[in-house]
Amino acid sequence: MHPIFTTKITKFRADESFETDDILVREIKLDIRINGVKVGAMMATPTDLEALGIGYLLSENILESYSDVTSLKFDESELVLDVVAKVDETNLKNLNTEAVIISGCGRSVTANVNPANIQAKMIKQGVSFARNEISKQMSEFYTQCELYEKTGCVHTAKLKIGDKFYIGEDIAQHNTIDKAIGKAAMDGANLSDGLLMVSGRLSSEMVVKAVVNGLPVLVSRTAPTSLGVLIARKFNLTLCGFARGENLNVYSGTERVHA
Repeated sequence: MHPIFTTKITKFRADESFETDDILVREIKLDIRINGVKVGAMMATPTDLEALGIGYLLSENILESYSDVTSLKFDESELVLDVVAKVDETNLKNLNTEAVIISGCGRSVTANVNPANIQAKMIKQGVSFARNEISKQMSEFYTQCELYEKTGCVHTAKLKIGDKFYIGEDIAQHNTIDKAIGKAAMDGANLSDGLLMVSGRLSSEMVVKAVVNGLPVLVSRTAPTSLGVLIARKFNLTLCGFARGENLNVYSGTERVHA
């Protein structure tokens, strides 16, 4: 399914009007089934849907590893992603009983909202990044982002691990993170070396996705929420906002940012 939709519109320019073709991003409702049972649905852009499903299930601790997946298939006619895998039944049940609708664009749910109940390990010191390198990467953030360049209507996440980039583009910001994480996990990349960059605000559910997957650094051009900062500090995630030009606000884990 192509993510681009073309339609006729009427465009006004000063005192003139004319008909023209306009490019829009396509939006679908994706259902996710695990071992034959529907576990959720989300509004999404129809790109990298397998990676989206894997990233989402990893971020909810329903999957421990991509290696636990035995089958993964997207049915375009029904808009269903079927996953056959070894899952954590307790966390799967929690998604059904404790889930809340998150604050990002699109509609999705998470069970990871209470800092006391988040199942994640403390992020170790490990990798660090030069402030100039973070600034450089953020200044080049929208390169390689085809859907954004064509439509201007999607959020973006870029996960840098070594010399490789894993890019997620979607109408929903939380989906972009899941897509990038899913791509990296399916590629066997070491997430603990990752620099995750996002286009939007750093709300709690965005921060949790980095924490649960052991990503050490999360950066945005915009601001975090109070709960996002609280979670980042609890799990020693380096959380950076307002990364614009040479400016950078570090809210947690300053030791991973060096001169």
